[in-house]
Amino acid sequence: MLAFYNGFIFTGDAFTAEKAVLVEGDRIVNIIPTAEVPLTAEPYDLKGAFLVPAFIDLQIYGGNGQLFSQELTADALLATDAYCVSGGCTRFLITMATNTIELFLQGIEEVKKFQQENNTGLLGLHLEGPYINPVKRGAHILNCVKPPTVDEVKLLLDKAEGVIKMMTLAPEQCSEEVIQLLLDNSVLVSAGHSNASYQQATAAFNKGITTATHLFNAMSPLKSREPGMVGAIYDHATVYSSIVCDGVHTDFAAVSISKKIMKERLFLITDAVTETTAGAYQHVFQQDRYTLPDGTLSGSSLSMIKAVRNCVQHAGIAFDEAIRMASLYPARVANLDQHFGKIEKGCTADLTVLDNKMEVKNVFRNGRWCI
Repeated sequence: MLAFYNGFIFTGDAFTAEKAVLVEGDRIVNIIPTAEVPLTAEPYDLKGAFLVPAFIDLQIYGGNGQLFSQELTADALLATDAYCVSGGCTRFLITMATNTIELFLQGIEEVKKFQQENNTGLLGLHLEGPYINPVKRGAHILNCVKPPTVDEVKLLLDKAEGVIKMMTLAPEQCSEEVIQLLLDNSVLVSAGHSNASYQQATAAFNKGITTATHLFNAMSPLKSREPGMVGAIYDHATVYSSIVCDGVHTDFAAVSISKKIMKERLFLITDAVTETTAGAYQHVFQQDRYTLPDGTLSGSSLSMIKAVRNCVQHAGIAFDEAIRMASLYPARVANLDQHFGKIEKGCTADLTVLDNKMEVKNVFRNGRWCI
């Protein structure tokens, strides 16, 4: 048994001091007064640091120099996992952007094989495309963008055997039958790269799409005569949206405004890529972002802890709420909040230790040290 004590513990609801978190195996077994810690427990002195739920990134493409869709290897997934952990994140969805169905099938097979052979934080696969609107494709490959057919989606789902956890699509490009097929197969459907009208987006949300991908980016904007997808997201009672809080994809003032409107419906992703000089997506590092060689914005250089710090330091969001945006809220979106995103009895022991400068000091996954 491991006992975390002498720090500020954020349960997901509030901070508490003079308490200890007991971990046994891969589970949190209790939160008790420090004076009641069993003598048999191995002590972990937080020395005044913050113990928070580890972060969850539902959209990341690669890390540490390896882009998964380019490499399609276990090494690329391990490199991405290590990048996530360095930013306080223990669970992630590896993401593939619009490409050929053949490449998606290769990616599916590699993810399936990797999960069978490795115990990391890989939750599964997020397909961002190819069923998007070409008008809002952003950096996505135009000649691979297309509307879906039921047979093609069934092929992806059959081959995936459950590893496709999330798909970003433009609802106006997809039939209700396709969207329902994805939902029936427990795929988290996210509206994005879309030019949907307010009415189209609202109708899609009311029919089962529960979230949207990177608010503001590659979607119809909020205008006075056509509120667009942004307006539909703002106005909906339950729909969530991810946001890239780097000051590049989204101005920090826009993050702040969105947070005030959406409250707990707004959550963080990195949308991070890594530098590549070959393949369909050649990402060039430009100081605080990645672009295609022609200058088109193609991904962030964020880690999850950088996104949290940006929320606090630049968007005026309280520290505890920024932590929820990186942990509890994405856990809810992915239907993982029974086990992740909280420090609570019975939850998986995925924990991140932060100092008073919001720097990552230690990370625990399944009750074991990652850093």
